[in-house]
Amino acid sequence: MLAKRILPCLDVKAGRVVKGVNFVNIKDAGDPVEMAKVYNDAGADELAFLDITATHEERNTIIDVVYRTAEQVFIPLTVGGGIQTLENVKALLRAGADKVSINSAAVRKPDFINRASDRFGNQCIVIAIDARRRNDPTNPGWDVYVRGGRENTGIDALQWAQEVEKRGAGELLVTSMDADGTQAGYDLELTRAIVEAVQIPVIASGGAGNCQHIYEVLTTGKAETALLASLLHYGQLSVAEIKNYLCDRQLPIRPIS
Repeated sequence: MLAKRILPCLDVKAGRVVKGVNFVNIKDAGDPVEMAKVYNDAGADELAFLDITATHEERNTIIDVVYRTAEQVFIPLTVGGGIQTLENVKALLRAGADKVSINSAAVRKPDFINRASDRFGNQCIVIAIDARRRNDPTNPGWDVYVRGGRENTGIDALQWAQEVEKRGAGELLVTSMDADGTQAGYDLELTRAIVEAVQIPVIASGGAGNCQHIYEVLTTGKAETALLASLLHYGQLSVAEIKNYLCDRQLPIRPIS
């Protein structure tokens, strides 16, 4: 079994790390460059940097913050937010990103996934899926949302996951909008359903509140990677505590050197 990964996520707005609940009630959590270095030194396996209002505000990701963040970390860095063109992808990779996370633009122009994957390699292309459970007992499942969770596309999340894989996505970042920021646990049903629908790695996001939740999403949920934000940002848990917990339960992880 491949080693499971712990991925701190820096949601950035106006140059500051923020965190909310269910994509709203945003609160300041710190400086992205300083926090990136802390997580790098703490033994995180990867790091995500998401400019959460770039698409809604119709602007590109803040390149200078990405560049300064990349200077401080020596683990893979995924950057997302406002990516609309191949030039956007190129600029972020040049600024130090190892991967780019694409959401709204992929939904609006699905062939963008093909073109980005063909040009830069599928290992660089992460497709972010923000999913919310439908309140319709006759049509269970999850819809895909875009524009920072503001717009319901009506697209089924599982079908979309399969389509983006065929188009060249190398990884999926799946966020449960229902669980986001609640610390009540990941949506294991959503995560497992998408993992079982595709062959590429899945990052689970939204809902981590304790080490048991992380263990569950990596085992019952079958995710390869657990994304964490507020749990780490506000000091409720450390990367070391999480990894020790997982290691004690015989889960394969990369040890902290």
